[in-house]
Amino acid sequence: MEIALPGTFPGDSGAPGQGLDGDLIQALALFLRPPAKGGVQNIRHFPDGILHVPIVSTQVDEANIGTLPHILICNDDGIYAAGLRALLEGVKDLGTISIVAPSQERSGAAQSLTLRQPIFFEQVAENEWSVEGTPTDSMIVALHRLFPPPHRPDLVISGINGGANMGENIFYSGTVGAAMEAVINHVPGIAISVAHRGAGIVYEPAVRFARRLTEVALSKGIPPGVLLNVNVPSKWNGGGIRFTRQSKKITRTVLQEGTDPRGRKYYWLNEEQIVDGMEPGSDYAAVASGDISITPLELDRTHDSSLTLLSGWAKLLEAPRITS
Repeated sequence: MEIALPGTFPGDSGAPGQGLDGDLIQALALFLRPPAKGGVQNIRHFPDGILHVPIVSTQVDEANIGTLPHILICNDDGIYAAGLRALLEGVKDLGTISIVAPSQERSGAAQSLTLRQPIFFEQVAENEWSVEGTPTDSMIVALHRLFPPPHRPDLVISGINGGANMGENIFYSGTVGAAMEAVINHVPGIAISVAHRGAGIVYEPAVRFARRLTEVALSKGIPPGVLLNVNVPSKWNGGGIRFTRQSKKITRTVLQEGTDPRGRKYYWLNEEQIVDGMEPGSDYAAVASGDISITPLELDRTHDSSLTLLSGWAKLLEAPRITS
């Protein structure tokens, strides 16, 4: 088992690995390794349990929320997507599981909101709610209506997405957007994706890893204001795990042109990956080498060093005061 760390993380002072809690790294190094022969060792297990909720569409019965860890699952592929269902099977015995997810696929929704029409949602199964909206809408419904304080979940897992979310694509990803909304609301968030293109996605390796990571995250905690963006190679076989930086753009935007029966031009938006120029220590580089990438993403996007650099612009930008 290999666990590799990049030199530094955004916002740190130059110390290797700073920016991701040291205890969490140590715990991941201990726990996120393939099980030893004879059984899984050094893993904190949580007792089985389930949340029994009456069939209602607006509120959870607070009296039925127990002391087990509460895990909330969301995604951007829709509530019945194969990746979400696989994740549910993998973590369902780790605590109380709730699902609040879009009613249909909303890939590329990023952290967008529905503002000019109502957000409808309904309970479709025990502990499962379908939301006619974006992944972020789903999280807002979950955290402000279904599970408001003091009944917030202990962890939000968004995924498992059928396709990678690395580099600049994190800004477009509804999977990452849902996890980010959780962090904004002071709930630890993890986004998990399978780095695969086309049909025939195999989720099982990502499910196995998601279970281990969930156990560690519940045990050790994730630093406040940080979400973990996880990308699992489609053929990962229990090999390396790397803590990585977000890659710079290494894809080329492609517009595929066509013409409809009425003669109107249209475009399919696609991307073409540029293999050259992968930065060592980046998410793309880790997955390209067959390893899992875990990128800690900060909620605070302020570029601190630029505050000093740009402060000299203030006098240049000031306008004369208007006197009456």
